Amino acid sequence: MLVRFWLLCVFYCFIPQELHCDQPRILMDARYGQSHVRQLILRTFMKKTWIFQSQRETYRAIANPLHTALVIFIECANAYFGKIHADAMRHAQTVNRLGLYGRTILIEWLILAIVLVGVVIHGSAVAAVLGERWRSRQKFLQDLAIAIVLLMLSIAVPSLLGPHTSHGSANPAVQYLLPQSTPERLLWLFVAISAGICEEAVYRGYLQHQFIAFTGSAPVGIALSAIAFGASHAYQGVRFVILISLSGAIMGIAAFFRKSVRPGMIAHISQDLFALFIRH
Repeated sequence: MLVRFWLLCVFYCFIPQELHCDQPRILMDARYGQSHVRQLILRTFMKKTWIFQSQRETYRAIANPLHTALVIFIECANAYFGKIHADAMRHAQTVNRLGLYGRTILIEWLILAIVLVGVVIHGSAVAAVLGERWRSRQKFLQDLAIAIVLLMLSIAVPSLLGPHTSHGSANPAVQYLLPQSTPERLLWLFVAISAGICEEAVYRGYLQHQFIAFTGSAPVGIALSAIAFGASHAYQGVRFVILISLSGAIMGIAAFFRKSVRPGMIAHISQDLFALFIRH
């Protein structure tokens, strides 16, 4: 059953949410004449531009607020116990990475399953989180190009703002996690795929959508989702939580304007796969 669920999600995961909105009438109406820019700016600050109107009209909650609270609670608990286990493993003489990878994969997909069950019970389409499959080669190539830009940004931001390490070396906070043997490297492939699909679907596809729907503000929704995403990596330390939150905000902005988490999934998976080439 779990394998069938995993295969279904992998097959169906790559996404856009078809959110359409009309251009603001103020830009189309000649009656405003030379003052239309001034009125547009005024409406922007009053949150009455077409962007904010479309958020209220289109970003409706796709699950019950109690379900969202449950998902947040589960993520917080996972982050808390993950930090405790990480602190213990850093000082352990031997680390069972295969067992750790297996538990990580299981938890990622269980959380995504909980999200999807809540969405279905609420009467929303699973596509609201996982989205629709690519329908043309052009869309795939566009998302791939965006993913490459996101990947470059996700590497550049920590490099510019984070602590400097020697070239090709790992972040000391996660060095113990990185695969070393051939079996560990093979299983890490599934860790990277699972994290890329599940975390982008949960944080950008579900939580960001919910936060925007609850607050009526895209910036606030993106920020809250990014903060939650960074906090889920608390085992890496405060500095890296901040950096990961910034990366999450970049992913969230891209998902919002692209109306798809597919580029983020590709970039996320690619970034995690880089661990296979990092010097230990």
